[in-house]
Amino acid sequence: MKQFNVGIIGATGMVGQRFAILLENHPWFNVTTLAASPRSAGKSYKDAVGNRWAMPKPMPKALENIIIHDAVADMDKITKSVDFVFCAVDMNKDDTKALEDAYAKAECPVISNNSAHRGTEDVPMIVPEINPEHSQIIHAQRERLGTERGFIAVKSNCSIQSYVPALHPLMDYGVSKVLACTYQAISGAGKTFETWPEMVDNVIPFIGGEESKSELEPLKVWGTIEGDKIVDATAPSITTQCIRVPAADGHMAAVFVSFDKKPSIDEIKSRWADFAGEPQKLNLPSAPKKFLHYFEEENRPQTRLDRDAENGMAVSIGRLREDSQYDYKFVCLSHNTIRGAAGGAVLMAELLAAQGFMD
Repeated sequence: MKQFNVGIIGATGMVGQRFAILLENHPWFNVTTLAASPRSAGKSYKDAVGNRWAMPKPMPKALENIIIHDAVADMDKITKSVDFVFCAVDMNKDDTKALEDAYAKAECPVISNNSAHRGTEDVPMIVPEINPEHSQIIHAQRERLGTERGFIAVKSNCSIQSYVPALHPLMDYGVSKVLACTYQAISGAGKTFETWPEMVDNVIPFIGGEESKSELEPLKVWGTIEGDKIVDATAPSITTQCIRVPAADGHMAAVFVSFDKKPSIDEIKSRWADFAGEPQKLNLPSAPKKFLHYFEEENRPQTRLDRDAENGMAVSIGRLREDSQYDYKFVCLSHNTIRGAAGGAVLMAELLAAQGFMD
């Protein structure tokens, strides 16, 4: 694979920091450009982040002295210096849309961690093991934008990254109804316990906008390309509750599911054990060797023990059993800032590069 020069837009935030860590020594992607808000522009990355570095590993030495660009004012300079950008800005929806559109129209592909374009009909929202074929809508998007190279591809919400991968290998049994209660770490809000002491010994039963995303986004992931747009799937029916819990990283989901053709427990476990997607077949650099890990122990998966499975890119599952109201229930866990955010976006970029969309 050829080498690509890449930029991180929103580099000083928590997800931007995670991008910096994950892209250190990446075999395909070389970070050459960092950008953030005007208040960080002109400073070195080290000085701009200061004491807000929230990652468990130190800031990559190669990035410490890179001077931060203004993501808006310096867009022309940025797009001329990179092959594509990862975008993790902290802006309102309209401003984020305008920024990503502008980069794409400047012939710079955008791999976005933001939610602004997830509902745009010709913007693919890709979980690489589940819907890699959705990348083909990029041809229609480029026609709308009037670009040859530029496009936008988005990562789905972190809350669905735990339970949707577990449901996907079972879809041909006719998944009809899903209830998912997610228990989400504070890093999903860009916080640590130092910056959010109110979360110590506390649970908050509301995360703004999260439940609608958790109920609607899986239907786009499972949708189909029809002409120049992605049409959402009409099933399953999904209802969710999303709760903030005092964990640093890791989103857990308690899942209840019913089927048109109820499989056995052994059939479900076999599907999970055998499942591999396009990233595994292509042996992409960030792909977990085994995407879905099932634990037979009744007290697993656990957030602290299992969120880092396969460098945080695998999904852990446990406690599969029959339910009195639904057919089955089980528990899932994923690392929200790796698989659910920056890592999922890096894997999507690897997939798109392998498919030729970055050329």
